[in-house]
Amino acid sequence: MLGIVGAFAAPGVALARKAGKPFVLDPKYQPQLVEFAPGYAPGTVVVDPRNRFLYLVESLGVARRYGVGVGRAALAWSGTATVGRKAKWPRWKPTANMIRRDPGKYAKYGGGMPGGGGNPLGSRALYLYRDGIDTYYRIHGTTEPWTIGRAVSNGCIRMLNDHVADLYERVPVGATVVVL
Repeated sequence: MLGIVGAFAAPGVALARKAGKPFVLDPKYQPQLVEFAPGYAPGTVVVDPRNRFLYLVESLGVARRYGVGVGRAALAWSGTATVGRKAKWPRWKPTANMIRRDPGKYAKYGGGMPGGGGNPLGSRALYLYRDGIDTYYRIHGTTEPWTIGRAVSNGCIRMLNDHVADLYERVPVGATVVVL
């Protein structure tokens, strides 16, 4: 997590809007190749919630870094998991805990929501499993791009839809995910 080795995407304006204002992603959250501490095998995904980055280790000392939105305090998850499955335009269903915490917001979706543009999981989802059991935590896209770089989610790791689509193509089922 030292310095930039080379960028692979130029900063720009996201295609989503909030309150009629165009959203511009802070350049530090644009995908880019960076120097990365050794110790993780290539193909490992490392999430640093404190600094709001996800790293895909490419080789010894180099990782592809993406900006992320992370779980709010007391909702975040940490540890080691594997990508147990992946989905394009995934179906979303709030967890029982989400419904219990905020029934006015989530109860109406208790039966689930089909994938698509308004779905909170966005365009792609990587499902995190531990010991073969779904953790209910995901790395996924978002319909709220302005949340990248913030602690706002119900615990999952969110990315811009274009960024999670890129990650989705690079990370196979079975890959190791470490959330610091």
